[in-house]
Parts: sequence; structure tokens; C-alpha cells
Amino acid sequence: MENNSLKNDEIIVVDGNDDSTIKEIHLENIIKITSEKGRAKQMNKAAHLASGSILLFLHADTILPKNALNLIRESLNNDIVAGAFDLSFDSSKKALKLISKIASIRSRLTSLPYGDQAIFIKKDIFEKIGFYEEIPLMEDVNLMQKLKKKKYKIKILKEKVRTSSRKWENKGLFYTTLRNWLLISLYFIGIKPKNLVKYYT
Repeated sequence: MENNSLKNDEIIVVDGNDDSTIKEIHLENIIKITSEKGRAKQMNKAAHLASGSILLFLHADTILPKNALNLIRESLNNDIVAGAFDLSFDSSKKALKLISKIASIRSRLTSLPYGDQAIFIKKDIFEKIGFYEEIPLMEDVNLMQKLKKKKYKIKILKEKVRTSSRKWENKGLFYTTLRNWLLISLYFIGIKPKNLVKYYT
């Protein structure tokens, strides 16, 4: 979380495999825990431990924009209960710039941001809608769907997170884009995440 003051904020780091990652974190005042595999389980475990009124779910390979924490606080009010940032990659490739632009437009039109856009939410609302559904895939989209079903408002901030392009470049931009579109389409027509996760490789 570069360029953000964290003096009065609580950081909980969850390792879902073993404790090898959290052993490498030597910053003070960080709560370090391990969890069963499964991103939803990991984030729910951290949320249970969190004492603050706002939750920010940040993937390990994503960096927040400047002043992100203040931007989050300022965006949440009586109407807005959750949100995320626009997306960018740590790459200068034109194809990835286009992909991130399309992803940002999509999330604005649908109010369904993905987890790598750094989802944030009021804790009381998160608890009220039942936390993340502990499914192996699409837990981020499912969370936003539950909010929309309850008529809660979601805001996508214009500031951009910067996420790693490694998984896109390793698998191939065309393959990864096509796979993601196919998986989300199948999810929307009712295919269960447990049947989709085997294709998320």
C-alpha cells in the first residue's frame, strides 16, 4: 500500500497455503494469520478479526493508488456502501492497457468489480449480507450481486489500482481474456463455481 498513511489503520495478512509468505513480512503492527485454501475463506477469516468499520480486500499482487484510504472513506456515505477502483496493470503493453480500460468500463456499467480492483465495503453491511460466499470462484462478483439485490449502491472510483500482469502474460493475453469472459458468462447463466473452477488454470 504505497503512499498511504496506515498509522491508525489495521492490516491483516492472510496466507492460504502455509506461513511461508507471512514469515517474510517484518513490518510492525500487522496481524498475520493462516487459513484454509480458498480466497473467500481467507477474506472472511480476516473480516471476522477486523475491528474497523470499513473493510478493504487487497490482493497480494495489487498496489493501491495514492491516498487510497482517504478516497475510500470519502466515498462511503449513507447511500454508497461499497466500491472498488478502476483497473490498471504494471505493464506498458498496449493490449493490457486496452484490457484494463474495458474492465473498468464494464465494472462501471454493471457495478460488478472484480477482486483485483480492491473491493471495499462497510463492515456492518458485509456482515448483514452474509460475508463472501465460500465458493471456489466468482466470490467477488457474487458479493456485488448480493449488494445489488438488496438495492445497495456501489461506487467505482476513477483512481486506478495497479495489479500484476504476470498471470496474464504467462498464460497469454488472448487465452486469459477469452477464458475470463467465458467463465463469467457461464456463471451468469447458472453454472456453479465448483464446476467452473477446474477451467480457471
